[in-house]
Amino acid sequence: MLSKTQSKYIRSLTHQKFRNEHKVFIAEGTKIAEEWLRSDARIQKIVATQLWVDGSLHLIALHPEAELHIADEAELLTVSSLSTPNQVLLVVYKKDVPELKEMEEWCLALDNIQDPGNMGTIIRIADWFGINHIVCGEGCVDVYNPKVVQSSMGGHLRVNLYETDLEAFLSNSKIPVIAATLDGQNIYTTAKPTAGILVIGNESKGVSAKVLAQATHKVMIPRLGGAESLNAGVSAGIICALLLQP
Repeated sequence: MLSKTQSKYIRSLTHQKFRNEHKVFIAEGTKIAEEWLRSDARIQKIVATQLWVDGSLHLIALHPEAELHIADEAELLTVSSLSTPNQVLLVVYKKDVPELKEMEEWCLALDNIQDPGNMGTIIRIADWFGINHIVCGEGCVDVYNPKVVQSSMGGHLRVNLYETDLEAFLSNSKIPVIAATLDGQNIYTTAKPTAGILVIGNESKGVSAKVLAQATHKVMIPRLGGAESLNAGVSAGIICALLLQP
């Protein structure tokens, strides 16, 4: 059973202020929990139903550093950020990432991405295509937002995530900076560089003028139908597929 203090602490982690203060975040759901528990991530707390614990003792044993709390479904509901809580919730320490240096390989740069679902999808896309680094501008949604973690499906384990001044970061790049815009070159006829920084902009406003000024190339996905625009995550996936695949 969770104490009031423990419940209050876990609920506080839905807020970025407290995630930053304690350097932890929430990972929820059986599939996501299993992936984190099979990794070498440091786990602070495992909160789960007895049923889940009974079937997952081999995973729990991999993390002796973690506090184990048995909770019923009603208790999990009080601390969950999901409308339908799962059987297990983890409180995970944020991983240490290498120092952000000049990129020599493919990287994603995100300019003011604000929707948690889009952010999580983009992290998952980077993970799929083997992109090891995502650099977020200061206006982006927190990458450890519970909805971001949920939709990234374990991508946080393999992708290094940074927050920095995007304009300054891009201005120092020695590899192509490729911005996704509505007035760019047709992505299907664009030459494929061996490495580059792909810039994805805000869901409604696109890439900001200051960031766009740092781009060496602009690309667009030709529209064949009547849709006004593409979701940021969808755009990232299409462009990564066309630029990175042999």
